[in-house]
Amino acid sequence: MQDSRGLRPTTGEPSSGESPSRPGPSGGRPTAPPRPAEQAPDARTVDDTTADDRTPESGTAGGGIAGGGVAGGGARDVSGGPGGVPPVVGRAGSPPESRRATLARTVAAMAGGALLYLAFPPIDWWIGAPLGIGLVVAALHGTRPRRAAWLGYLAAVVFLLPALAWVRPIGDDVWVMLVGVSGVFYAVMAALAAPVFRLRWWPLWFAGLWVAMEWARGLVPVGGFPWARLAFSQGESLFTRYAALGGAPLVSFAVVLCGGFLAYAALARRGSPPLRGGRARGTRRWVPAGAVGLALAVPLVTAAVPRPGDEGRTVNVGIVQGNVPGRGMYALGDEPAVVLKNHANETKRLARAVREGRLPRPDLVVLPENSTDIDPYRDPYAREIIDDSVKDVGVPTLVGAVVAIGDEHRATRSLVWDPATGPGAYYDKQHLVPFGEYTPFKEIVLALWERANLVGRQSVAGTRPGDLRLGPVTIGAVNCYEVAYDGTVRGTVRTGATPIVVQTNNASYAETNLPPQQLAMSKLRAVEHNRAVVTAATTGISAYVTPDGKVSWRTRELVADMTVVKVPVRTQETIATRVGALPEWALALMGVAAAGVAMWGAGRRGDRMGSD
Repeated sequence: MQDSRGLRPTTGEPSSGESPSRPGPSGGRPTAPPRPAEQAPDARTVDDTTADDRTPESGTAGGGIAGGGVAGGGARDVSGGPGGVPPVVGRAGSPPESRRATLARTVAAMAGGALLYLAFPPIDWWIGAPLGIGLVVAALHGTRPRRAAWLGYLAAVVFLLPALAWVRPIGDDVWVMLVGVSGVFYAVMAALAAPVFRLRWWPLWFAGLWVAMEWARGLVPVGGFPWARLAFSQGESLFTRYAALGGAPLVSFAVVLCGGFLAYAALARRGSPPLRGGRARGTRRWVPAGAVGLALAVPLVTAAVPRPGDEGRTVNVGIVQGNVPGRGMYALGDEPAVVLKNHANETKRLARAVREGRLPRPDLVVLPENSTDIDPYRDPYAREIIDDSVKDVGVPTLVGAVVAIGDEHRATRSLVWDPATGPGAYYDKQHLVPFGEYTPFKEIVLALWERANLVGRQSVAGTRPGDLRLGPVTIGAVNCYEVAYDGTVRGTVRTGATPIVVQTNNASYAETNLPPQQLAMSKLRAVEHNRAVVTAATTGISAYVTPDGKVSWRTRELVADMTVVKVPVRTQETIATRVGALPEWALALMGVAAAGVAMWGAGRRGDRMGSD
């Protein structure tokens, strides 16, 4: 006889799409399989899939964190055991997922989110990132898109609430709104991932989807918010060297790929087929070990990534941290010029230490963003204080100032101050902080939130990279928030600037998890571009990071401090600097394309089932 579509005759052995015949009640002649019209809607015929397409789907044994239970609202496994073809699920009338299975998925999603948070500074348990991804994948695997979306959102909220807790000094409402909006990106990614788990080698495609999600988060809304990207939890880990090949996106991809393979290994122990599919049941025995081996290989192969060598040139950089009088939203205090005086006095203290031989003579000095709270172009008193301190130290100094642009606007400026000629070349911050330096949808926001008036003058974004000649080198100026943006840092390095100088003002967020998170970004940027990174902060953390991502010197927070560090001058570009955003585009496109293929395949299966 033939199957329902007459594709090929059946034999005494059941085909991969048929249920085996069962003994009759008397134990004699076996009963015949159901006629085509009576077949359960879950049973697939051989043209629906090949043996090589066998991947765990919702409702199959081992198809998700629920294991042998009914997962994702799917049908029971009628495939005849682990060697059979899993059933198509998600049709009307499927039994709902058990409460126990739903609870297991929920716990896995929450635990995964918590591990992601632990990977970030200040805790810095970097291995928590791939482990957390593994749990999130286990929670999502085998679910329908709608359920995957809320599980992804739940994991994101558990992760981002503590990771972005540094926003709380602005207001708990802002903190919750930021987490809520950011979580939407994870929910969409999880919904797209649900059908992707049916594809072969799904850890690759899922990692690409994650890169696409982080790319979108860094783009919209209002200029994007790339904080808490997985790469920024890997400032000093086995994954860090990937930054030199493909920047932060490749680091995130590698972390997610590692976690995906770990999840695959765990799921394979509960019945998942091999990554390539396969007919032989014996191949299943090596799947968990093979997947674990691939997971371990992802971070370990970075040992083969070439590391640029020293070029034999150094520069002495003075770093000044002057501290501020206030805390939180009023960190700069009420007394005019106090922040300016703090940094001028600390610069003079550095000059005195040099004269006394306690510190080497610097070739240049770096002050933080907002190291003067008064516009030195318009205020003679501020200009005099800065000029006096720069003359005392005797070398070109990079001053951080907020300067007026007309009567209604301002700019956050990195200003070169020469001891002989005064203010000269400058760089204006390109990526502005929404609701901190400018107000999006200004008329509506100002009408709804009184705190938005604290922004004051609206900042104007700069239009050129931050290469500035400062003493014997051309430094790459980056301002605070900008260190999170790949393109801004890369654009500055591509001018040939070295070292990278990050001026930052974290005064409103002192002793939160923002300063250590920002320092982790500097560590990754150092490796990504083969550049030393010097950070000067008003309240900390000021630091010097070597080109291999190691912190050589750093300050405590909420103290005045200064030093002089010997910094290597590197000019060789990494692969990441040269290829730019190409790896990110390729990986994101790969993930989105896989989601499209998976959804198209699911639609075809649904159409075929409907036609039966």
